[in-house]
Amino acid sequence: MTGQPVPVVIDCDTGVDDALALLFAVRHPGLDLRAVTCVAGNTDVDQVVRNTLTVLEQAGAGDVPVARGARRPLIEPARGAHHVHGRDGMGDLGLPAPRRRPVDVDAVALLRREIMASDRPVTLVPTAPLTNIALLLRTHPEVTGNIERIVFMGGAVAAGNATAVAEFNVWHDPEAAAILLSAGVPITMYGLDVFERVIVPAADVRRLRESAEPGARLAGRLLSHRDPATYQAPSDALGDVCGGLGDAGAVCSVADPAGLATHRLPVEVNLAPGPARGQTVVDRRPRPGEAELHGEMREQPLVDVALDIDVERYVKLYLTTVENGARAEAS
Repeated sequence: MTGQPVPVVIDCDTGVDDALALLFAVRHPGLDLRAVTCVAGNTDVDQVVRNTLTVLEQAGAGDVPVARGARRPLIEPARGAHHVHGRDGMGDLGLPAPRRRPVDVDAVALLRREIMASDRPVTLVPTAPLTNIALLLRTHPEVTGNIERIVFMGGAVAAGNATAVAEFNVWHDPEAAAILLSAGVPITMYGLDVFERVIVPAADVRRLRESAEPGARLAGRLLSHRDPATYQAPSDALGDVCGGLGDAGAVCSVADPAGLATHRLPVEVNLAPGPARGQTVVDRRPRPGEAELHGEMREQPLVDVALDIDVERYVKLYLTTVENGARAEAS
């Protein structure tokens, strides 16, 4: 990446892999993390705020404002993922309470403030249910004039994880996801099709865990917690634990877009009750089908859907960034 750092705002539900994403965003020299907003998802929103502040502290972040957002989806009740991320959302690692405090405005107000105040268009990176983003877009539609792109972790072309066809972030608040897709700005969908593939080898996880620097060591402990594809930590041939980057891969793709292969495709969210609710329906057909030929036409947003990823490139990028950032903090 050349030129000025990319101004970035992350909206998250800080669990294990959101924390990995924050560590990367703080330490990559090509990213300028302007703010972090918090929403209920992996755990309740108050715990998300606490986790986010703790991670920023451990990472040695500067004065990055953090705001509390929505405690529940637009329509559905909140449904956490403690079976994946632990009771505290951070793998029950027993991390200390943060000294930092959130700002005294809510997430929507902070999002609007940071986007509108930026001298260059902002890249918005939601790694969580999209409730805060939907509220922002509906309340302050003028922000789209200063958003370069939205890169969201969510959705799936193939199988889901919350249901057979729906990915957790979209399933948690399908109406919010539908609002995001109609934002009228460039959107990249970093879904399960690439999310589940980026696994850090056990030797690298072990090296991070043994680091004397708090941020790098936290990355190693988080990577050891589980693989996002299986909810269990996979092992190498010697039985050592590997780790999935999960949400952090979406932030890697902002720093290094060339590692992600996307196709511009129509996408819509299934909002109907039933087993397909929350599915991201991605139209990969090369030509119109019978429904269109019989006049059943619907205008669908075009989204840059991630279909392939350079795993080795992003693993190397993540490790280099977190470890070099640690050395930079110490020097």
